[in-house]
Amino acid sequence: MELFWGDLHNHCGISYGFGGLENALKIARLHLDFCGVTGHAMWPDMYERNEETAFIVDFHRRGFQKLLDGWPQVQQTVNDYNGRELVTFQTYEMHSSRYGDHHFVSPDGHFPLIYRDSPAQLIRDSGCRAIAVPHHIGYVPGYRGIAWDEFDASISPVIEVCSKHGCSVRDPGAYSYYHDMGPLDPRSTVEQGLRRGKRFAFVGSTDHHAGFPGSYGDGLAAVWTEEKTREGLWEALLRGHTYAAAGDRIACSFFVNDAMMGDTLSAASRSIRLQAEGDASIEWMTVRKNGQVIASAPGPACGRQDPEHRYKLRVEMGWSSSPDRYHWEGELSVDGGEILRVQPYLRGMNVLSPGDEKNAGQDGVNAPVHSLDQHRHSARFVTETVCNQTTLHPQTNAFVFEIRAEPDARITLRINGQTHQSRLSELLECGYAAHMKPWHAHAFKMHTALPATACRASLALQDTPSQAMDIYQAEVVQANGSRAWISPIFVQA
Repeated sequence: MELFWGDLHNHCGISYGFGGLENALKIARLHLDFCGVTGHAMWPDMYERNEETAFIVDFHRRGFQKLLDGWPQVQQTVNDYNGRELVTFQTYEMHSSRYGDHHFVSPDGHFPLIYRDSPAQLIRDSGCRAIAVPHHIGYVPGYRGIAWDEFDASISPVIEVCSKHGCSVRDPGAYSYYHDMGPLDPRSTVEQGLRRGKRFAFVGSTDHHAGFPGSYGDGLAAVWTEEKTREGLWEALLRGHTYAAAGDRIACSFFVNDAMMGDTLSAASRSIRLQAEGDASIEWMTVRKNGQVIASAPGPACGRQDPEHRYKLRVEMGWSSSPDRYHWEGELSVDGGEILRVQPYLRGMNVLSPGDEKNAGQDGVNAPVHSLDQHRHSARFVTETVCNQTTLHPQTNAFVFEIRAEPDARITLRINGQTHQSRLSELLECGYAAHMKPWHAHAFKMHTALPATACRASLALQDTPSQAMDIYQAEVVQANGSRAWISPIFVQA
């Protein structure tokens, strides 16, 4: 099987939101394997319009009508971009006070936009293959949080557990809810759903509202499947061979005997195996059984040498107090080694609330200016950044260069007219940073280099039954705060 990364829930100007659909798909094609660009379509039980609610009701209705009017063209454009570089899915969203919000994902290119009162009714009447993915589930029940009593695993094999809204796995936990829709309600967490006997797998997505699928740090879906096609990815989603990540793309595998994440099996003797490799040092790995930690381990000690001479270099760009976009062009070259892989970690301009219409109608928001040209000994990159909104809301972009080289290899970074040269051995001891101008200006950072062994970890244990159905989950945390939440494996005694 292969691991593929995507974003099945993000927005642009096809309904309410910002940015053009084709721009969003071009950005997705640059750094994702699959995506769906989601339109806001309906809210069957929206509250009545009055003087107090007029603004919120009206802007939702305008967005719903815009999507309906443009749906044939949206369908066609999404289908046109489906191919070997990027697999696309048809998707739109239903708000619901009763059921909680869901987005529908379909591999069928003719998935119709129809209005119904519940997710189950819509899927039944669509005449197409589709699933309803609950998202930002952690809000108050009845206020667009998940309704566990209404949850239907037959139409919702996966749940979006992290996004720009936060992480809903447990309370308290990482990435709490601070959106204007309210706090994380402890009754609406993944932990509570599993405790109530619900079965589902995990995905992440960004819920970005400005046409930038896969925006770094918000959430991604990781899918294990045999092939990068609509059919291959669709089957994996149905089986729950998925997990959620926020931040770096941490490659994770998790097994109980021969069963992988999302599977159900019967076994008295359980051999549990967790493996992970990220783009920063692994700080911690945890295995939970029925919500309780049964094994945890720190990541490997971070030495300076890698036996396979594999190392990871991260170049990050941004900062400044200027509200204007800043253009970056750079090249990293390796003299005495080779570049094995370059992973872009790109953020789109952040929009925290779709009701903020200052960029409405501007299809150029988050225009696809980013590019990457990789060769054996060098890689060129282009990107743009904007200033950080606060010290807790970064808007930097980064590229991680995985190289094979000896410690005395010379690393040259050319960026916006500056040239910096270092031995790999020096970067393994300490990175560096520099400004473009001698005041509160744009800046970049060459992070301290890491041996690949520091970015890999594993955990193994044996276990026996505790109850009729045991639920095993796993989590991986990197030192830079990136996390992966791995879908449960359900094991009958």
